[in-house]
Amino acid sequence: MSILVDKNTRVLTQGITGEYGKMHTLACRAYGTQIVAGVTPNRGGSRVSRIPVFDTVAEARARTEANCTMIFVPAAFAADAVEEAAAAGIELIVCITEGIPALDEVRMKQAVRAAGARMIGPNCPGVISPGEKCKVGIMPGDIHMPGKVGVVSRSGTLTYEAVWQLSELGLGQSTCIGIGGDPVIGTTHTDSLALFQEDKGTN
Repeated sequence: MSILVDKNTRVLTQGITGEYGKMHTLACRAYGTQIVAGVTPNRGGSRVSRIPVFDTVAEARARTEANCTMIFVPAAFAADAVEEAAAAGIELIVCITEGIPALDEVRMKQAVRAAGARMIGPNCPGVISPGEKCKVGIMPGDIHMPGKVGVVSRSGTLTYEAVWQLSELGLGQSTCIGIGGDPVIGTTHTDSLALFQEDKGTN
């Protein structure tokens, strides 16, 4: 069974008006993900391909009931973005941004822990549950297929390679998590395996 994200996950994008934020948000929506909002300061009231944009995460959550965010803001502002999402009550924070200073990553992890949220990343490809048609991140959706195999990896590229080989063998995936390769990350291999075990115990 899938973990972390499913067909009911309501996703917003912080940094949706940037080139990469927009491109990957639209790819996630095309895959089947419920993209409900975007956030870019001073761009509230605009739209990106019919997706409403808000000035703050708190406003976006209040208006759309988003419970997950993916972050595409520049590294210098990533810690602020994560702290804002955590303070707004977002349950799952997927930080794609790379090149974040380690001290900022410590801040991010502390903010997420204090809020009782969960962070995937930073510097990660995200999370995908093929059977639920939910993709939050930058992974190529077309190489995945629904199934029972969970995948967890620090490397984005090696995640894709492992998934492609599994799919070629007819072994579908439940959820694939790219946890990120930086020194300080929100969710570790051990954390991820525990989530799969918890899910196994309830299904």
